[in-house]
Amino acid sequence: MTDGHGLDYAAAGVDIDRSDAVKRRIRDVVESTFTAGARGAFGGFGGMFRIPADFKRPVLVSSADGVGTKLRVAIETHRHDTVGHDLVNHCTNDILVQGAVPLFFLDYFAAGILDPDVVESVVRGVAAGCRENGCSLSGGETAEMPGIYTPPDYDLAGFIVGCVEEDGILGADRVQEGDVMLGLASNGLHTNGYSLARRIVAERMKLGVTDPFPGEEGTVADVLLRVHRSYLGALKPVLARIHGMAHITGGGLPGNVVRVLPDSLDAAVDASSWEIPNLFQQLQTAGDVSRAEMYRTFNMGVGMVVITDEASVPSIQASCASAHIATYRLGRIVRGTGQVIISWENS
Repeated sequence: MTDGHGLDYAAAGVDIDRSDAVKRRIRDVVESTFTAGARGAFGGFGGMFRIPADFKRPVLVSSADGVGTKLRVAIETHRHDTVGHDLVNHCTNDILVQGAVPLFFLDYFAAGILDPDVVESVVRGVAAGCRENGCSLSGGETAEMPGIYTPPDYDLAGFIVGCVEEDGILGADRVQEGDVMLGLASNGLHTNGYSLARRIVAERMKLGVTDPFPGEEGTVADVLLRVHRSYLGALKPVLARIHGMAHITGGGLPGNVVRVLPDSLDAAVDASSWEIPNLFQQLQTAGDVSRAEMYRTFNMGVGMVVITDEASVPSIQASCASAHIATYRLGRIVRGTGQVIISWENS
């Protein structure tokens, strides 16, 4: 017998009807990303994808990531249509450094209460990133988890799978003494260093998200929500000319370039070879952040480092220019012990 006050899932904070409504709203958005390899339909228990037939010895490359506390900026500004795009581009760059091109993507969205407008906006950003990078959004998870997340907070993660020919895998074994390092311009902070950046902006600069950002065209929100740049379009045509790459994320130049160095070689970086963008200069000055800390926390205007031979530099620069991405000659690969050495003399 019951006392007439029985509980159900909705009373516990999880509304299945609301979740189903969210899924109906995003169906067309997800299906807009399907490429030729996509199999199955929206709503299946698992996403399916056929490996392209033109690969001879395909190697699958996977990666998972999030966008960190950049989500806090999106939540505070009620602008949720960019962080999903960030997520796809970040993951795409992570597998690109091994020479892989993306095949499909999966996302994970969790919140205390699912707001249909927020979910749809986030997924539209994910779909935009998938379309930009030519990969299918083949599945994902939307979870309502009261007691874990407090509204309006939510979490977002992404999972990507790409493919590369086995003899085309890039990495430290291809990097040679005398190789040139090219830096590809970033589009702001990308998705790293936001805990420090937000603290500087709020506590030291005393700026709100709607205030103009000093020296920039736009508000604090505009600057901090710039989409993490994808380098796939610029580099896919010239992958055969590249020896190694480093995606400059958490850890900055020193923490990421080292990941593509053999034990016998160093990366000699000239910090005066590119102009540090205003955003980073403002953060360093206002936060009184040391130069070393800046370079290991932020990308400092360089979102990707490409390592190649001298003869291939012009073609890579031309491909980047056609994608409207500036390049800088950062330095060279020299004999050493697997370290990144940044020279500051003229910076």
